[in-house]
Amino acid sequence: MPVFHESRKNTIILIFILLFVIIILRLFTLQVITSKYKDLAEDQGLFRKVIYPDRGIIFDRKKNAILQNTNISDLMVTPNKLRGIDTLALCNILNIDTAQFKKRIVELIIKNGRSRPSVFAPLLSTDKMAKLNESLYKFTPAFYLQDRSIRSFPYDAAANVLGYTAEVDTNFLKKHPDEGYVPGDYAGMTGLERSYEKVLMGVRGIEYWKRDNKNRLTERMENGQYDTVATAGQNIYTSIDIELQQLGEKLMKNKLGSIVAIDPRTGGVLAMISAPTYQPNYLTGSERRKHFSELFLNPSLPLLNRTVSATYSPGSTFKTLQALIGLHEGVINTDTKFSCSGAFYGCGGGKPMKCLDLGTFDLRGAITLSDNTYFANVMQRVIDNPKYPNVEIALSSWDNYMYSFGLGHKLGIDIPSEKSGNIPKPETYNKIYGKGRWNFCTFRSVSIGQGEVSVTPLQVANEMAYIANKGWYITPHIVDSIEGGDKFGLLTKYKKKNRPIDIPLEIFNAVHDGMQNVVDNGTGVGAKVKDIVICGKTGTVENYYRGVKQQNHSFFCGFAPRDNPKIAIMCVVENSGGFGGTYAAPIVGLMIEKYLKDSITEKPRKDRIEYLSNLNLFPKNIYKEIRRQDSIRHSKDKKYLIEKGYIKSVKDTVGIEDDQIDNEDLHEDKTNNIPPKKSEKKEIKPSAIIEKKKKGKKRIN
Repeated sequence: MPVFHESRKNTIILIFILLFVIIILRLFTLQVITSKYKDLAEDQGLFRKVIYPDRGIIFDRKKNAILQNTNISDLMVTPNKLRGIDTLALCNILNIDTAQFKKRIVELIIKNGRSRPSVFAPLLSTDKMAKLNESLYKFTPAFYLQDRSIRSFPYDAAANVLGYTAEVDTNFLKKHPDEGYVPGDYAGMTGLERSYEKVLMGVRGIEYWKRDNKNRLTERMENGQYDTVATAGQNIYTSIDIELQQLGEKLMKNKLGSIVAIDPRTGGVLAMISAPTYQPNYLTGSERRKHFSELFLNPSLPLLNRTVSATYSPGSTFKTLQALIGLHEGVINTDTKFSCSGAFYGCGGGKPMKCLDLGTFDLRGAITLSDNTYFANVMQRVIDNPKYPNVEIALSSWDNYMYSFGLGHKLGIDIPSEKSGNIPKPETYNKIYGKGRWNFCTFRSVSIGQGEVSVTPLQVANEMAYIANKGWYITPHIVDSIEGGDKFGLLTKYKKKNRPIDIPLEIFNAVHDGMQNVVDNGTGVGAKVKDIVICGKTGTVENYYRGVKQQNHSFFCGFAPRDNPKIAIMCVVENSGGFGGTYAAPIVGLMIEKYLKDSITEKPRKDRIEYLSNLNLFPKNIYKEIRRQDSIRHSKDKKYLIEKGYIKSVKDTVGIEDDQIDNEDLHEDKTNNIPPKKSEKKEIKPSAIIEKKKKGKKRIN
């Protein structure tokens, strides 16, 4: 018996030892070797909260904040924690049905996976936030509120300049893989928000919170020892004059076109108006995605910044540059005269280029009255100059002048989507007509700013800065300085003068004389301002839509005052039906007066502002385009739009980086397809975008 009991005792001890070893090994495995249960425990007891920093504030030239921040929240979800959630209660708060709930969850799982937090409902309204805060415990741990700073616009202006922010999507993350973005982040998409994203975005912070057994946040882990602090973005200071910007947008209301104003001394952009535009606050808040889709699909393309993305024939504004080239090449002098008897006959009598300014003119008089024949003769002499062995070399030399003046290439302004315009090259005509089978008469319309030449409004304003400075310009830019320093070297190229060609001052003085006479006694008298000497040039450009002649475009550009110029400016009013001096010139005159005198006080001038502001110059074919696009939209069927190539066409034209249109938005609110009544402020697509211009004879002033 003692032996038997002793054996049984040893067996029991051995079993207990074995069980103890197994338990120890299991605990070691769970706590040391594998982190699965540790992670689950920490996930259950800890909450990692991302702290999004305030984006940098944007100021105008007078230190007014024109883009700042306000606080709001996103509702975040982690799909793999959805078990046991009161789905119906949440849907009632968010005003969605259960089918929409399931659809959103599926889309987020496809987009970001099951275990990664994603934005379920962005930028909640105050009412929804209040209801969620009361009931959030019912939806944890799957749902939580993420504080976020969003943009607000103190002034209802400069939407296309400032741009907007939006949540990054898969395409954005693929294009910017090494820049630290994660799903749920917001980034600048257009305007200064895009160009200065590195500066404005700041650095995210992290807070670790403890949770109780009901998943409520209780206190910071270790009193915040492991937290990282969010760093706000850097503030930036611009050259924009917000009051001048507001005036420009008012003057361009109910019109198609743009205004660009530059300080020629610094290259800083004072105002940049694209018409029609939109309210900048329209793309913030809980309805942002819906509003974006409305703007995106609007035939007027209000998201397009026409100042840098629309191109036009420059018309007679081009003649000032032809004068500079002719004088510098020595093919004319200021006393050289040409006569116009009704047309330019330098290329024979087949199809002479009409000239409405009958008489004989020297350089100053030709600029003043914008004589076509004079400048056709000037360019013909440049191209046929015996010092060039052939027409290709002569045209290449002429091209170099134009490139030096800032045409035919992107200037490099600090906002996205700038277009280069076009200056025709010998290769262009070799391709069209064959090598050696063309001459000046082939492209004579280029001499008066028509044909194959095209420019952006920004380039024309910069051209005026170049002439105002008598031979140099600083690359146009909007941001003057960055608080805390330019860490990324974004402003370096805006500090140096571009002096491409050494043209004598007396040549510029002669051109200035002619441009002053344009405003004092010529085609641009509408731009006159009391006690200010203005140099300017009008342009009246014929254009065609699907082969049918439309109303003329009205151009005016200039600078002031003549001595020590402080503003160089350009305005285009599309399809206005008048000459360059009819609408664009008076608009520019008011802009110059506002900037140089700081205010417009005389009643006749104030009345002029109201008259121009209330003037509706939308052309008939724009309304036809709205009806045509309405039929294409076809009850906002996105598949149909994609098949017709409409969405891609709009994306390419506007230049947005990603397609941010929500499928749901395309099937909402069919009332948007109703053509506007006269009293409604419906924005219209500019003819510069929807037109295909017909080449041919065109009258310019």
